[in-house]
This record gives sequence, C-alpha cells and structure tokens, in this order.
Amino acid sequence: MAVWTIYRMFKESVNRFGSRPALGFREGGEYRSLTYQEVWERVQALRRGLSALGVKKGERVAILSENRYEWAVTDLAAQSLGVVTVPIYPTLPAAQVEYLARDSAARVLFVSDTKQLKKALQLRPNVRTLDHIVLMSGAAPEGVHTFEQLLRMGREADISDEMLDEQETSVSPDDIATLIYTSGTTGEPKGAMLTHTGLLHTGFAARQIVELNENDLFLSFLPLSHIIERVGGHYLPLSIGAQIVYSEGVMSIGKELPTVRPTIFLCVPRLFEHMQERVQDEIARAPEKRRRIAQWALEVGDQVARRRREGRGVSPILAIKHMLADRLVLSKIREKVSGGRLRFFVAGGAPLNPETAKFFESLGLLILEGYGLTECPVTNLNRPDKRQIGTVGPTLPDMEVKIAPDGEILACGPSLMRGYFGKPEATEAAIDTDGWLHTGDIGEITPEGMLKITDRKKDIIVLANGKNVAPQPIEALIKQSPYIGEAVLIGDKQNVITAIIVPAFDRLKAWAKSLELPTGNLEELVRRAETRKLIKEEIDRLSMNLADFERIKRFEIVSQPFTIEGGELTPTLKVKRKVIAQKYAALIEQMAR
Repeated sequence: MAVWTIYRMFKESVNRFGSRPALGFREGGEYRSLTYQEVWERVQALRRGLSALGVKKGERVAILSENRYEWAVTDLAAQSLGVVTVPIYPTLPAAQVEYLARDSAARVLFVSDTKQLKKALQLRPNVRTLDHIVLMSGAAPEGVHTFEQLLRMGREADISDEMLDEQETSVSPDDIATLIYTSGTTGEPKGAMLTHTGLLHTGFAARQIVELNENDLFLSFLPLSHIIERVGGHYLPLSIGAQIVYSEGVMSIGKELPTVRPTIFLCVPRLFEHMQERVQDEIARAPEKRRRIAQWALEVGDQVARRRREGRGVSPILAIKHMLADRLVLSKIREKVSGGRLRFFVAGGAPLNPETAKFFESLGLLILEGYGLTECPVTNLNRPDKRQIGTVGPTLPDMEVKIAPDGEILACGPSLMRGYFGKPEATEAAIDTDGWLHTGDIGEITPEGMLKITDRKKDIIVLANGKNVAPQPIEALIKQSPYIGEAVLIGDKQNVITAIIVPAFDRLKAWAKSLELPTGNLEELVRRAETRKLIKEEIDRLSMNLADFERIKRFEIVSQPFTIEGGELTPTLKVKRKVIAQKYAALIEQMAR
C-alpha cells in the first residue's frame, strides 16, 4: 500500500487526471461537473480560508450536510492541514447534532443549507469550542460565513501555498483523519478515530481484487457520513481518477440511475429490496401477454444465473433462450434500474436478502455484498469472480478476520480505528490486548473461506427455556413476504417468540382494494381480522423450515412505518431495537402474557 495521506493521494490524482471530470452534480435542472484541477483550486482556496480562521492541525471541523461537492472540498481542504473532519448525518435532530459537536469539540461547523443552519444556530451557545459556522448555500445571517466567502477569504489571504505545503509534510498517514460516530443503536454514539491509512486502505485493497480505473463513474447516494460511502464512494474513486456524481436523495434515485448511468453504485440492502419490489409490481400490473413474457424471461435468467453460481455450463438451448429473454425483457429492465452501464452494485451496512441478490443476478446485475464497521471499514467483500450469495465474501488483502469461541467475529488490520474519541474504557472494551476488534456480530467462515454473518451478539434472544434464537435471519425470512415491510422479533426471557410487524403498506392497500375493503384509515385496516389472517398466513408460510421454538407465535401489526425522523431507524436505516421495545412496550407486554 502506498504510504499516503488523503491530501497526497488527491494531489497525485490531480497530477494524473487534472482535466478529467471529478465531481458531478445537478444545478439548475442540468448536470455539470468540476474537473480534478477545478476541485484542486477550490481545495487550495478553502485550506487557506480555514487557515485564516485559525484552524490548526488536530482540531475538529464538523460537516452537517447532504452529499454535495462542497462536502468533498471541505474534507480534502481539512485533510491538507491535518485537521480532523467530523461528518454528521443531516437527518439527525438538533439535540443529537449538538451532542456530536460538543463531544468532538468542533471548532468549525459546515452546514449545507438554511434548514441545517437552524440546528447550528440553536446549538451554538451550548458548544463552547464552536467558533465558526459556514453555510454552503443560501443567504447567511450576521456571524455566519458562506462557503463562497470562505473561498474568497482564502484567495485573498496573505498565506502562501508553500507555507501550507510545508505544514502538510508534518501530517502522517498514521494521524487521525476523521471521527465517525457510531449510529447509536445501543447507548450514546461514540466517535471512532480513523487514520489516513485506515480510510485509504479499502480503495487500495479493492484495486487489488477488482479492475477499477478512471473510466468508472460512481453515483454517490449513501450519506458521506456513512463509512461505506466515505471509503468506497469518496476516497476510492478519487484515488483512481474516476468521476463521482452526487445523488439528490431517495426521491430522485429512481430517475438518476438511468440518467447518470453509473458503472458502480454502493447502497444499503433496503434500496435494492425496494427496486426489486418496483420491478415485480410493474410486471404484475402489465397486460397478460407482456406479464407472461416477462415472467418467462426472469425464469430463464434465473436458470442461467443459478447454473453459473453452481459452476455448471449453460446448454446451447438455454443460451439461445437467454439471448432472446435478454433482448426482449432483461436488458430493458437493466436499463431502467441501472442505466445499462453498471458493472456491479455493492451492498453493505445490513444483511442482504439472498432472494434479492438472486433476483438481480437473474437480470444480469451483480450485487457484491461486503462487511465492515464504523470501527473497521470493509474487512470482507465478494468479488465478481469469487462470490457466494448469503456471505460477505473473502477477507480483503491485509485484513484479518477470525471467529471467537463464542461465535463472535474478531477483526484487525490497517483500517482498524485507533479507538473511541475521549472514551478509553469503551476502547478497551472493543479492542482486546492483542489488537482484535470485537465486532459484536456473530458469524462463521465457510469451507470456501467466505464470512457469513448470522446475527448481532447483543440481539440474540434467550427464551425462558434457555433456547437461543438469532432474530436477523428470521426477520429477513419473514420480510420475503410482499405484505411485510418490517419484522422485529421479541422474546428475551419470554416463553415464545413474538414480533412487531410493519406491513408493506402499498401492497397491503392494493390487496385490501381487491377485496373491496376500506383503505382510507391505516389504523383500522391493520386491525381488521382479514389483515391479521393475511399476515399470519404469510408468517406461517415462510416459517415452515424453522424450528418450533424459532417460530413467531404471537404478533402485533402497527400502522406507522419505521422512519429516521420517528427514531425507529438509524441514519443508515438499521432498526433501533431499543426504541422499538420502548415505543411498543404495551403491545410487547400484552403479547408476553
């Protein structure tokens, strides 16, 4: 691995790919992009601006923003000074933003727009270290800098690039580059201290196992506050001279994929599941003749994908069928869901439903599932030529993974964090004296050398009779029902497994309309006997191969979806089990009787 800091990595890319597009974004209804040289010029101006504000090596600059080119420029400028960046999810409420700004002792807070500025102004009096707020877009009130003002300040400042370059030589690859806070599914968020080497390792390792180059285009959708996007969708493309195009968010992604036509797209499994549902819904609503052709094409695609996974050849007759199926149906679906240039999807952050992976393979689209944590970015990744559905693939070069006697996954390697910022006791609890991170995940290594995640250690349910139940695989199984959007298993110290069920509301309403049931009031709809019967039949159908003690014996259906704003989901769309347990305590107690 090249001994680089993030700034030196980017400088090398500018020297090699200066005239190539680097950062793309939508502006005034049209897409435009900045070249590597243009980004470089802004980074130089901003680092002078930050220096003019008095920000010094080792101090913290927080970024409260959606993905946008200013985010990248801010991060790169900070790294050139040895300043530590603290990304904050823009979906977090003001109180949580305040906690992160205060805990990290941020000197400067960059915010994307006036909505985020309100949070910043609200917390400012309570964060004694916060000297400056910088607004990326919009009119700034007195006492707040705009991004353009800071660029202008940097261009006009009597600070030479030579002096800053000399200061930059003191920045080591082993210095802390960022604090990325855990999502806080249990307890307070903790700031994982990650080095330049740790953040760049994923890109370095990925280039050893997958062919990547400046012709690739990454559509940046996952928040840059998320470790997967930071290392795989930010530093990786910048290190190879590839282009990044910033998504405008979940409401736009369906149009962006066929428009931007990325070659690589990183995302959490939930979006891939939604994409699958949309395709299946469109096929189900098509006229009978088109529906039958589409279903035939998917079956042919599935046969071919299955034979390839099993290492078997494709017969001449099946190859001809597949060529026809691809021409008539599969290529058109690929074009619609990915733009037609996609080399592969990458999934991480949560378990990927194997049926979703198989569905995309039947279309001719690969989803490479990987694994990592905020504390240790990307330890494992499936490869196009070495993959196994249901696993997160082999270990990346230079990383090590092993299974503890109790089944917990332990990891170490170049990307491992230095510890939690200001929390030595939590660090000691996470990393043992031999340098192994205790991930909190339960797993196994297959005979083929693939890591398989089975559950979270803290999530294991211990029934009153002593039986252990791993909830995540069962929840993923139950969610294969088209009528079930979320399932959260409950049962610790209880006699049986119970569950909170969130319906897939669109599918449920379509089903209700087909039976001429009223759909205007969701609360009444989920309470109907017909709805309960439907959900029970779905649970029973999908639980046939489970042991009796693993089966859901009682359940309650709720009428509100889980959301980030409601507190049930983390910004990375993981279910907060503790919040669910508190919010639905009365229902859970009722089921336990």
